[in-house]
Amino acid sequence: MPPLLGCIADDVTGASDLASALTVGGMRTQLWFGARHNPATIESVDAIVVALKTRSIPKVDAISQSLAALRSLQDCGVTRFLFKYCSTFDSTNEGNIGPVAEALMEALSSTHTLFCPTTPENGRTVYCGHLFVKGKLLNRSGMEKHPLNPMTESDLTLILSRQSKQGVGLVSRETVTRGPSAVVEELQRNVDQKKPLIVIDAIDNSDLRIIADVAVNMPFVTSGSGLGTTLPTAYRRSGRLDSLQSSAPVPSATGNALVLAGSCSEATREQVKCWPSQWPSLPLNVRALVQGELSLAAIHQWATHHLKTSHALIFSSAQPEEVATLQDQLGAERTAAAIEEAMGYVARALISNGLRKLIVAGGETAGAVVQSIGRTHFRIGKAIAPGVPWMETLDEPRLAIALKSGNFGDKHFFRSALEMLP
Repeated sequence: MPPLLGCIADDVTGASDLASALTVGGMRTQLWFGARHNPATIESVDAIVVALKTRSIPKVDAISQSLAALRSLQDCGVTRFLFKYCSTFDSTNEGNIGPVAEALMEALSSTHTLFCPTTPENGRTVYCGHLFVKGKLLNRSGMEKHPLNPMTESDLTLILSRQSKQGVGLVSRETVTRGPSAVVEELQRNVDQKKPLIVIDAIDNSDLRIIADVAVNMPFVTSGSGLGTTLPTAYRRSGRLDSLQSSAPVPSATGNALVLAGSCSEATREQVKCWPSQWPSLPLNVRALVQGELSLAAIHQWATHHLKTSHALIFSSAQPEEVATLQDQLGAERTAAAIEEAMGYVARALISNGLRKLIVAGGETAGAVVQSIGRTHFRIGKAIAPGVPWMETLDEPRLAIALKSGNFGDKHFFRSALEMLP
């Protein structure tokens, strides 16, 4: 049997988040980095998540890469698809969420689709079309200061309308609470009104269970990872999914671990503060790095030395004000590129020398590291925290890796992750 569900994610930490949710729900799930596929690896697989790095690139490139991922999934026999974006709907007035969704809809001849970023366990909810983050409107949650995609609007219907060519509709929570048949009727009403891009309210998992019962009958939906927690049960209830995966395994990798933290989110900064004092850490001097005064070889040498006897952390996480100052003085793209190049280089070099445990914090950093190391196919293992699983490569030598979205995990996340492995 071919995989039941194919997912296309616009960043790698979000992809691992969704893959973890599907795995916890009992679906045998693989995560691919990039659109290349190997049919030999998909036997006994229920879901495939393709991780791209398209959230903040030009929309024409995001569309092209997303369509390539779609074709790869179709080549594997997949007939149902999900486009996964961040639960904070990170995008600009130009895209990329709306344009990519429209391109995928057209390729699949879908008449309409849902937009459901709600992820209750991470405090993301949608009501009256407005996105809330832990009870605060999106544009008052701190996301208005995001360094790449500042979110200054909370109304998802307005955000999508600015990005998209087609009309945008809404299904209210009142309708959702009346059950799947009421949602289906409201979806059709929106389609009849030429509003095929349809935002749907949801504030808790009971709402997501109803939406999942509708989504399993649609060829294409879009969502955050929250819907992934309810889709497996809905597929099973509909008779489309027979398997029930046993508990996900823990990777078998041994040795010391490298942690790379590039996120400047409050959660990651707190996790860096709580890095155990007996383990070495290196704060990157970003200014020196950008100006060529700190070499990649020096960073690699530091990590190589300390990993002989201990876990090690390299971080560029800083207060938003410090980041803004550096970006103003050195250029935002130049600063980000220097950090990503350094993290990717160090990870690749150390893996070549035998490193087998890697944790990366921050979506853009994770994307850069994954591209640099060149490992593409992973099985999903045990969750460290909601939305963050340990993963293990399908090919040898086995690499255990965890990719953490900046805002995920408690303050002791790094220690908890490392204590799970041999």
